[in-house]
Amino acid sequence: MGRRFGTDGIRGVVGSDITAALALDLGRAVAHRFGEPGSSVLIGRDTRRSGEMLSAALSAGITTTGVDAVDLGVVTTPCLVHASGEEGLPAIMVSASHNAAPDNGLKVVIDGRKAVAAEEDTLEELLDDPSAIGHRPNAELGRVRSDRGAAASYQRHLADIAGDAFEGLRLAIDCANGSASQVAPELFRALGAEVTVLFDAPDGTNINRGCGSTHPERLAETVSAAGLDLGLAFDGDADRLIAVDERGGLVDGDAVMGICALARLADGTLRNNLLVVTVMSNGGLDRAVRAAGGRMVRTPVGDRHVFEAMERDDAVLGGEQSGHIIFRDRATTGDGLVTGIELVRALRSSGRPLSELAGRIPRLPQVVINSVVSRRDEWQADPELSTAIERATTELGDRGRILVRPSGTEPKIRIMVEGDEAAEIERIARELATLAAARLN
Repeated sequence: MGRRFGTDGIRGVVGSDITAALALDLGRAVAHRFGEPGSSVLIGRDTRRSGEMLSAALSAGITTTGVDAVDLGVVTTPCLVHASGEEGLPAIMVSASHNAAPDNGLKVVIDGRKAVAAEEDTLEELLDDPSAIGHRPNAELGRVRSDRGAAASYQRHLADIAGDAFEGLRLAIDCANGSASQVAPELFRALGAEVTVLFDAPDGTNINRGCGSTHPERLAETVSAAGLDLGLAFDGDADRLIAVDERGGLVDGDAVMGICALARLADGTLRNNLLVVTVMSNGGLDRAVRAAGGRMVRTPVGDRHVFEAMERDDAVLGGEQSGHIIFRDRATTGDGLVTGIELVRALRSSGRPLSELAGRIPRLPQVVINSVVSRRDEWQADPELSTAIERATTELGDRGRILVRPSGTEPKIRIMVEGDEAAEIERIARELATLAAARLN
């Protein structure tokens, strides 16, 4: 069978890609590989209706191995990761993050960090051959129990990071009808903020629907209309954050990282003066960080690649344009609530409005064209296309860059051109897309 794990666990449509049988087998595999009889595996979920069914299946699979299943209920993914690290236990999060409600996913966490590729490989082998895992008799089965204490411990952790930064702040938050609904309103009010809450009424089917980090329009309207200081939009499992400024302007992950990187450069807490981002982050972020005395390293797309580079180069800040941002001195995974706290800390220490801070992170014009091709994986081997890319790269020089990559899910080549002149990058992108279609079909 093909590989199940993608860039962030196993994800797909419930009932076809994601089933109770898959969850049961994964629960058995995780408990067998990373637990032992008498130990426990933690389970958390977001607010999708399918979460209860999949959590029950995971519990059934875990307990067949003699390991206990501990159900934390509805929690954010970062909360589950925090609990895993505190207790030194493996964990499984049932969530499809920013995807719509018909999807769900299974994310494996080992001792406070997301499973790495080698660990996922061992789980793939066990999923391919479930018979490799034995069954326990009745007296040796694990037990299922609930534990709702993880959320309180996680909130204390967040409060310690925040300090008094939220005191007197006028804030709007969009909980995406997801896991943040359980923690964000209470947390920010307890920290002293005046909080307007949007989309905090999950019904199992409305997670991420027209709201959250992928749809912050209503949040922007609310902030600007009420004259609030800023708005924070989370996704379904609250591992991402997109902000809006006091005027209702969008502040994406690049801008948030830039603001926090400049603040940390100024106070000496950006370790090795390094920011880690993916190839998709805008070149304007690079320019702003370098102008302030920092440096930037790019990785392939995916938070796993970002975190691996952060560990390798001892960086404390990195992330993606989507708002999945890691503060490695605070957490081992992207955490929308931590990101919101760090952004507010930078805002309050500067004494400036968020629009002004975001304005210090320029955005270069960028064009992305998806060229439909039948041989997407052969683009690097085509001499004419390679020569054209090299020629265009030379033409742009240090005024821009070109990124070409095949789609992982569609018969397309994605061609991104970025630079100072909009007309120039538009021309280059269209020329390369036309050539790719001619050469790779």
